Amino acid sequence: MASDKDLKTTLQRIDGRGYKAYQDIRGTYRFPEYTLIIDHVQGDPFASPSKVRLQIDQSRAGFPEKLFANKPRRIALQDFLARSFSRAIKQIARLNRGIGKSGLIAIDSGRQEVLERTSISVTSQRVEARFFMGLPARGRTILGREAGEMFFNELPRIVKGSLFFISLQQKVLLAHIQVVEDYADISRQLKEKGLATFIANDSILPRHSGVDDRALIEGGEVKKVVSFTSPEKLKVEFCLPNRGRTIGMGIPQGVTLIVGGGFHGKSTLLNAIGMGVYPHIPGDGREYIAADPSAVKIRAEDGRRVEKVNISPFINNLPFKKDTVRFSTDNASGSTSQAANIIEALEAESRLLLVDEDTSATNFMIRDARMQELVVKEKEPITPFVDKVRSLFTNYGVSTILVAGGSGEYFEVADTIIMMDEFIPRDVTREAREIAGRYQTTRTKDKDTHFGTLTPRSPSPASFNPSRGKREVKIAARGLKQILFGKTSIDLSAIEQLADPAQTRAIGELIHYYSSKYAAREKNLTEGLIKLMDDLEKEGFDLISTFRPADLAVPRLFEVAAAINRMRTLKIQ
Repeated sequence: MASDKDLKTTLQRIDGRGYKAYQDIRGTYRFPEYTLIIDHVQGDPFASPSKVRLQIDQSRAGFPEKLFANKPRRIALQDFLARSFSRAIKQIARLNRGIGKSGLIAIDSGRQEVLERTSISVTSQRVEARFFMGLPARGRTILGREAGEMFFNELPRIVKGSLFFISLQQKVLLAHIQVVEDYADISRQLKEKGLATFIANDSILPRHSGVDDRALIEGGEVKKVVSFTSPEKLKVEFCLPNRGRTIGMGIPQGVTLIVGGGFHGKSTLLNAIGMGVYPHIPGDGREYIAADPSAVKIRAEDGRRVEKVNISPFINNLPFKKDTVRFSTDNASGSTSQAANIIEALEAESRLLLVDEDTSATNFMIRDARMQELVVKEKEPITPFVDKVRSLFTNYGVSTILVAGGSGEYFEVADTIIMMDEFIPRDVTREAREIAGRYQTTRTKDKDTHFGTLTPRSPSPASFNPSRGKREVKIAARGLKQILFGKTSIDLSAIEQLADPAQTRAIGELIHYYSSKYAAREKNLTEGLIKLMDDLEKEGFDLISTFRPADLAVPRLFEVAAAINRMRTLKIQ
């Protein structure tokens, strides 16, 4: 193994030469307190930055094993270290060291959610950080002295301040780990308590803005926000391993309505539940909100492609005898897209659907008596969700939480009805049932009490072609909501529970892994994806790439399935 002195000598030798000479620094170098591995050197100052790894023996890093004794603790510790490394970069690194990406040091460190990432790993043997460095140049001329400053001044200080236990704020670190561990304990207990979701008292639900997922704050203080308080009838208590006694609102499994006036917090509550499939950092306000891990947010999605989905539980007898058992379209309507989104979520084995009337197709949600009389059943192919939501739970055990502020027709099919009143929840189940009793519905209910058949689907391996131009595999993410898979663009703008662009990048790679290993072998999509996620759990992301990815985060199976279902090249066998 080369030493740090060898790296310094090489940088001095190539100083002032053409940029390609940077290739000479690839390799492994032993520094006094860590090992530096330069895996990939960028081709020019404007190309994707160089990929670098850094390994510290645990005997030096000094992290007690109790801090990563189980999976939630390990993920939390790794998340904290990535954030610490990122903060140290901002404090120490000098960006302006030439043109392009010269001087860049960057690590994937996350947003509000705590996700399992490739940027940091912690074991009993060592701590490893994976990050990016922009090697400095003026024009295409190497600035070796500037690179030396990065490797021998900035990087050691960043590492010392962020990856050694003794250098960290240990109380803050422990609190970070305990919050994530407590969240995992709530999530684990939901099923045994018969709950679909839990929202702890004093949670802060409103977010800063539609593009800023931080808690609504101003100057470090919570701004005009009412902290969450459970109604008495829905109070549930958890005994958590670190926080201890925690009280909040437990929404039971079944059919739940969230009602209330406009701007009173209905959608805010549903959105918080939707992101309750992930743990959150301390101070986020949603640390102790946990939803069924299989919860899927459902919406209408005009224009999406649908490939051979059995939407017959909702839609039948289309004009010109169009098949709805194997329904396909390149341009779905609001109702057919929402039906397909539900069936695809069920196909992926979701046990909780989250639906907001604001983003739903009206004719999919309800048909009133007047419309039923004007457009007779024989002429209306849609069976509205109000006639299926009950049987969805009784036949398949799938719960629904539904924001419904515009129609009382759901009162009769709901188990629990919550009214949001100035962001305070009230249990109004009894009052709503009394109203439903006084004002009997005049609409005709669907006579079929069975939800319908769920049909597994098997993608053809020919659906997946990752090549573009001369590249056999060209997969890239464009931000949070788009994947370029070969020549195919996958639009994820309607997938509301994607939390981080690192997940989007991972989904593209995982689709390729699924297509090459399981698409031809497994009976259906879900079986293949379950095996894919098992492989990921056992082996990590290194199984999909020999390049040791530095900027990926684990997505849920549901978002991987959603991306595959939105591929315009998808063909079902």
